[in-house]
Amino acid sequence: MVETAPLTPHAWEAFYVIVGSSAGALTGLQFVVLTLISEGGRVRGTSETLAAFASPNVVHFCAALLVSAILSAPWQDMGAPGVAVAVTGVCGFAYSVAVLRRALRQKDYKPVLEDWIWHAALPKVAYGALVFAGVQFVRDSADALFIVGGATLLLVFIGIHNAWDTVTYVMMERAREHKARVAAARGGERPSTAPSEPPPARNP
Repeated sequence: MVETAPLTPHAWEAFYVIVGSSAGALTGLQFVVLTLISEGGRVRGTSETLAAFASPNVVHFCAALLVSAILSAPWQDMGAPGVAVAVTGVCGFAYSVAVLRRALRQKDYKPVLEDWIWHAALPKVAYGALVFAGVQFVRDSADALFIVGGATLLLVFIGIHNAWDTVTYVMMERAREHKARVAAARGGERPSTAPSEPPPARNP
């Protein structure tokens, strides 16, 4: 009979300090980036598009920060933190379903396969893993800690990828709009730069 190793969350303190602090810093950086984007000029898109492709990044970072805080607390046993992790996973999974519906309803951007993977599929995998790990905590299995650690780190990577994808998309859209305005301005200047001469008189 194979015995499961006891849960030792204290051995993961350095891991969750790194992940939690990174998630908190990236959450603040996300607010700064969105502020700079909004101040830099007009950005196309509705609130539904923002809720589908920008707001979830902050939620993923906050979920990673929450799980790091839960497993860093001085619990007497692992039952309560297991329930807390599972509830976090259930809420995150439900939120991911709502994000998918918003992405399907919005009309400002047509997602590609990479978008469906990072914005829809992987978040569900991460939050589903948190639910599974929360249940495994009851069995006092050390594997649960590895599952939670992997899911938490995945949420951070998802937020980083999606945030960078959002910034690059906005920058590319602005570059296209700028080129279109320059081309339109040059096209409008051409008739005005030509000298105005009367049409030649026809010979009788």
